[in-house]
Amino acid sequence: MKKPRALKEGSKIAIISPSWGGPATFPHKYEAGLTQLKNAFGVEIVEMPNTRKPADWLHLNPKARAEDLMQAFADTSIDGIIASIGGDDAIRLLPFMDLNVITANPKVFMGYSDTTTLHFACFKAGLTSFYGPSIMAGFAENGGLFPYMEEAVRRTIFTPSQTLEIETATEWTVAQLDWSDPANQSKKRPMHQSSGPVLLQGEGIHQGKLIGGCIDVFPMIIGTSLWPKTEEFKEAILFLETSEEAPSPDDVKRILRNLGVQGVLENLSGILIGRPGGNVQQLDQYDTAIQSTLSEEFGLTNLPILAQMDFGHTDPMCVLPYGITAQIDCTTKKLTLLEPTCAI
Repeated sequence: MKKPRALKEGSKIAIISPSWGGPATFPHKYEAGLTQLKNAFGVEIVEMPNTRKPADWLHLNPKARAEDLMQAFADTSIDGIIASIGGDDAIRLLPFMDLNVITANPKVFMGYSDTTTLHFACFKAGLTSFYGPSIMAGFAENGGLFPYMEEAVRRTIFTPSQTLEIETATEWTVAQLDWSDPANQSKKRPMHQSSGPVLLQGEGIHQGKLIGGCIDVFPMIIGTSLWPKTEEFKEAILFLETSEEAPSPDDVKRILRNLGVQGVLENLSGILIGRPGGNVQQLDQYDTAIQSTLSEEFGLTNLPILAQMDFGHTDPMCVLPYGITAQIDCTTKKLTLLEPTCAI
């Protein structure tokens, strides 16, 4: 895997809208994200030609969205790329992408949710990318950035170290305030106290390269040229999370069954589960569904599973880098990155 150069104050960050046209739909939310990103990290924003196009237009023009992505990677003056928001159809960009452009121009790429598709494209191209906040969901946090998220971004893509322990947020939220009301931007969301990660099964210390994303998106990728070969999951640590649409625990089990019959699950060194972004009442239901599927249906009773972690559709979120070697310590319930996330 190629590692991008770390970002710094003054770095140029391209903003793309690879899925839903959120910036045009809720411009005040988008502007808040840009402002808070610039104020926190001192970067320069470069909007691609179609970033602010209306949502209906972007939906009808996946080629234009892909051209923005390719242009952002090819432009040597641009140091990093961040998605404005997720959506549900980034897979439609696939016919118009040239992965050789990504391989030849390694740079920071970050986003989550439907952007999972583009992370798998980066993984296919051999580039470490970053599963983390988008402009409108993350950087546009109501009432200012969460310090936990800001520090996570800084430590992974601005000032990477030789090793990095992924800290646990002290509190979290999946509460949703109506984006159509600009007044809500100044209102902080209600928070829950965090009790930390939950070990569903496993013991000892396990290492592997990180790969994963939003499990809702997996069915759109499986069977395409972006989906990794089974052997590429050998001794990997798979990270999974669910979107705010809250797929049922049974739906999650069915996707896991697909991974199981592919031979993916038996190849893994461990699994990380993000806190669900939808119905909080399903928190334990997801954990139970995942653990039972692995242990009862596939006999993987010793595969470590660390759940209720701070990534994905939960805030504040940490940042997980694809292809970086990480370590799960089942005793301490800690996740540690064992190599630098960027070229230092």
